[in-house]
Amino acid sequence: AEGLNLCTSGSATSCEECLLIHPKCAWCSKEEFGSTKSITSRCDFLQNLIANGCAGAIENPSSSINVVKNVPLSSKGSGQTHLDVTQITPQKVALNLRPGDQTSFRVQVRQVEDYPVDLYYLMDLSLSMNDDLDNIRNLGTKLAEEMRKLTSNFRLGFGSFVDKNISPFSYTAPRYQNNPCIGYKLFPSCVPSFGFRHLLSLTDKVDRFNEEVQKQKVSRNRDAPEGGFDAILQAAVCKEKIGWRKEASHLLVFTTDDVPHIALDGKLGGLVQPHDGQCHLNEANEYSASSQLDYPSLALLGEKLAENNIHLIFAVTKSHYVLYKNFTALIPGTTVEILHKDSKNIIELIVKAYNSIRSKVELTVWDSPEDIGLTFTATCQDGVSYPGLRKCGDLKIGDTVSFEVAVEARSCPAEDTSHTFTIKPAGFRDTLEVAVTYNCRCGCTGRAAPASGKCSGNGTYACGLCECDAGYLGARCECEEGASGDVHQAMCREAEGKPLCSGRGECSCNQCLCYESEFGNIYGPFCECDDFSCARYKGVLCSGHGECHCGECKCHAGYIGDNCNCSTETDSCVSSDGQMCSGRGTCVCGKCQCTEPGAFGETCEKCPTCPGVCSTKRDCIECKLFNSGRLADNQTCQKHCKDEIITTVDVLETDDPNAILCAYPVNNCVMKFTYLELASGKSNLTVLKEPACSSAPSAVTIVLAVIGSVVLIGIILLGLWKLLVTIHDRREFDRFQSERSRARYEMASNPLYRKPISTHNVEFTFNKLNRSYNGTVD
Repeated sequence: AEGLNLCTSGSATSCEECLLIHPKCAWCSKEEFGSTKSITSRCDFLQNLIANGCAGAIENPSSSINVVKNVPLSSKGSGQTHLDVTQITPQKVALNLRPGDQTSFRVQVRQVEDYPVDLYYLMDLSLSMNDDLDNIRNLGTKLAEEMRKLTSNFRLGFGSFVDKNISPFSYTAPRYQNNPCIGYKLFPSCVPSFGFRHLLSLTDKVDRFNEEVQKQKVSRNRDAPEGGFDAILQAAVCKEKIGWRKEASHLLVFTTDDVPHIALDGKLGGLVQPHDGQCHLNEANEYSASSQLDYPSLALLGEKLAENNIHLIFAVTKSHYVLYKNFTALIPGTTVEILHKDSKNIIELIVKAYNSIRSKVELTVWDSPEDIGLTFTATCQDGVSYPGLRKCGDLKIGDTVSFEVAVEARSCPAEDTSHTFTIKPAGFRDTLEVAVTYNCRCGCTGRAAPASGKCSGNGTYACGLCECDAGYLGARCECEEGASGDVHQAMCREAEGKPLCSGRGECSCNQCLCYESEFGNIYGPFCECDDFSCARYKGVLCSGHGECHCGECKCHAGYIGDNCNCSTETDSCVSSDGQMCSGRGTCVCGKCQCTEPGAFGETCEKCPTCPGVCSTKRDCIECKLFNSGRLADNQTCQKHCKDEIITTVDVLETDDPNAILCAYPVNNCVMKFTYLELASGKSNLTVLKEPACSSAPSAVTIVLAVIGSVVLIGIILLGLWKLLVTIHDRREFDRFQSERSRARYEMASNPLYRKPISTHNVEFTFNKLNRSYNGTVD
């Protein structure tokens, strides 16, 4: 065996312990095995034990399988007795498992033709389903006609539900007892609310279905959710009253236009007792525990439906399709279809759902022990194997699919323990029973010899080892405990309080016998040393540059450090230009540690942001493209420029933000290039094919340019002069207008035209003949 030897590293002290380590581990029960100075592990890979001379005395049990019952698959389901129909093979398998040793067997499943069908129609009779009730009054006859195209043996049953008849789910006031629709103008009359009512047991007389439907009337509950899950559970577990046949395929069609109540909703009405999963139909076939038990949980529904091989079909209106679709992921073997608001498509819906159910096979596991691991590989009609998958779809009636079932025991239970679990296709009555026993005991253990002479008469000899009686120790039980025994054990301890033989050997009276190890040698008087427990670097002991001696690396010349990973050589740090780390870092343990910001590479030779980089790149361009410059020698150029990828272009693109633009003069011209450091450590240089040169202007061009410049300057000066004159004239005209407006030469204000007479008014008061007068004198 290569790599880690799990068997020897497990330090097994008995055959049974060895078998638990790994399924490839075997035990040598030979008496004389290994050397006398060290303990050769009896627990090892089979080929190693044979190579060490233990042929013929090896304990290596393996897992086995025995097919107990294997009746062939049936082709059709019709006949005198349907109990003989077989849809899964084999039917019983016995496994004897060694822990960790995986074994597998193949299971085949076939959906036979013309298989009997029991269909129970469960309808929501709340007020909103009134129009649906009218449309299914003749459903039985039409549905039977369609279903008999698929099976010659079809039976139909009927039940209905509303909700728990307690507050706040229903109207419980006295005035609503007989008619909860009182005061409701749209529908003033309806029957009292009820939880679930079984109306018609499964029968092939479909006319009775029509009769029962025609008798039904709707009811009214208070809240929107319905009590449908109560009804589903009762229809599943009340097998005798519903009339489910063992030999038939069971379909439960659940029709509603609203959401259901689920577990814990019952607390709103004071119902704290969880549903017990039992049948509670009274003599009148009504659900009698509606007001005592909470609504069932999804897990309980899934368990009871699977237990009774029932396919549940949710026929719900479009607005609630997503909710019920999510329920199908939690309840195995369930499908959902969209129901029209008036249920007109119910027959097409049922036929479609039935065909969908019959087009797929999914294996389920019941009562699987915790210490058993199961993996499935499905082989469907396309012939392709799908590991981890245990279902097949898109099947036709009569198609056969197979599953590879791998079984592995994870541990060993108590002796003589056995388990049984069941594999069955979802919704099928057919099952595969798997009985498991455990192969955890070695054959040599049953041949144990008490008080054996091989154990000095002081122990039991079994599987090549001595199990000493109380008071005796040693490989052959040759030493007695007590004062002398303590002395013997003290001589096997490196210091007081430390384990015997450092925990890596056995004390045979007064001497340590060190264990053998696949990693190397264990040695020393107390087994305290080895040559494999030293420091490692990248998983390599002493970095591959030293030897391990008793837990310490002894480094080879040129290496230092705890794990010998630090080289004292500096040759690898010298860059191509002869500098240590290109002058941008220091050499530590034979590797450059760059200190210049932006520098990288094995010798810090890469540095896009360092000054002088353009000059270094220029040397490579000159030597590689033009065979010139200071690196013109071919060998020197290849050595210094091995990481430069040079590309020539006609037009140099400079829009890359990561590229750096460089230029240098060449014969009165300019050579331009860009370089970009790549993640691989190489540089991408993009160079112009030819240097960029500018031609000298002609004399005529210069003269014309000078004349044009003079004329242009003259025109500009004239324009400025004209602008200044215009501004000055405008200012003078505005001043004239202002002074003119202030001139006072009109006749009304000229002093030459004023009157020569002045008039003054004097106010006075006098009394004449006892009368007072006010007057004015001019």
